[in-house]
Amino acid sequence: MSELTYEDFKQRIDIQELLVDAGYHLNKRDGLRYPSYVRLDSENRRIRGDKFIVTGNGLCCFRPPERKNYNVISFIKEHPEMFSEYRPGMSKDRLVNLVCHRLLNQPLDDNEAKIMSPKQENVRFNLNNYQLVHFDLDDWDSQKKFYSYFKNRGITLDTQRAFADHLLLASTTRENGKTYTHLAFPMRVPGKEEIVGLEERSRPNLEGKSAYKGKAAGSNSSEGLWIANLSDRPLEYVKDVYWFESGYDAMAYHQLHPNKDELNDAVFLSTGGTPGEKQFAGILDILPHANHHLCFDRDQAGLLYAVNFALQREGQKFSNYLTDKGNLVIRDLTDGYKRKSIPTEDMDFKEICKTIGIDEPQNLLHLPKDGYKDWNDQLLGRRNIETGHTINELKEEREKETTLSNQTEETENERHTAHRRR
Repeated sequence: MSELTYEDFKQRIDIQELLVDAGYHLNKRDGLRYPSYVRLDSENRRIRGDKFIVTGNGLCCFRPPERKNYNVISFIKEHPEMFSEYRPGMSKDRLVNLVCHRLLNQPLDDNEAKIMSPKQENVRFNLNNYQLVHFDLDDWDSQKKFYSYFKNRGITLDTQRAFADHLLLASTTRENGKTYTHLAFPMRVPGKEEIVGLEERSRPNLEGKSAYKGKAAGSNSSEGLWIANLSDRPLEYVKDVYWFESGYDAMAYHQLHPNKDELNDAVFLSTGGTPGEKQFAGILDILPHANHHLCFDRDQAGLLYAVNFALQREGQKFSNYLTDKGNLVIRDLTDGYKRKSIPTEDMDFKEICKTIGIDEPQNLLHLPKDGYKDWNDQLLGRRNIETGHTINELKEEREKETTLSNQTEETENERHTAHRRR
């Protein structure tokens, strides 16, 4: 059998089939011209704000209000945690390969790690390709240029100033003559000064959403991190390290804890997405005895990243994955082959560590408050991850329900009164 290509996957797998596989349900009540798919909570209620609409040609989907289209390939690559085959740090091409072969009921050699995809040039990151603006504490004009990137995130000027040495605006002009400018969190390999990539965020669109997030072309994503050392000491002498999935979350956490003086003597890290083994190793080699504060997102993937860190710090060889039922399966490859399945409903990191034989007080898990997916959402009071509603929306809906109930009761009383009079 010849190898399947990206084009094979896009032609043979329906985007609606992929949405269903990712846990979405057809929303028959939507009334839209094109099919929409929503996620349901444990009580079969629609999670507000978590919806994808299939495009007119039926080949792609998008999540309103953004109009970024996802085909079968890009949907899997940008939402890896929605698929059971996903393992932190794995190649996204490998994930596409596994998911698409399963949906097509095609056998796949477990040793096959790559799929045939369009050839891409091996681009090496070069900072000289960008025009840079630094956040200059003595230059108000330079600070104003950063304003639009932080306003909708709720991140204040004081917080921006605290991270001033670790922020850039990076502009590049493409072949079509258009110039694009992004907020950039410069990435470095721990222990080295050279910038090896950029974690990028675009200016928000008219709906207040960031239209683009990603990394600059050629970024060293496997080893590079955003390293914001707020202390006056070299990296190897810092006692507290805070890990995040994005630079925005790191800044939000700092702002949410204004009375923790130790934060101004700590290192803030962003992995720019899924944390990888080499990113963990680079910091652990320099700071093996520091207090590592794991501040990943409040979801199963974030919990998995924290467990991965604890296992790697312990020097264990392992593989793990999340089952459809939400259990964390850990395969201990350190000494033989041992398998443990652990429920994750309570997000109890300490209990999981105890179950797998790790008792390490220097691995500290910090989760956003219950109901918020990440630290920036908590700063904004934006998202209730169980229902998809903001707190204010929930309050307004309860008030509307109470008002409607009272109106209904009054109408029924009027009907009964009129009936008695007749």
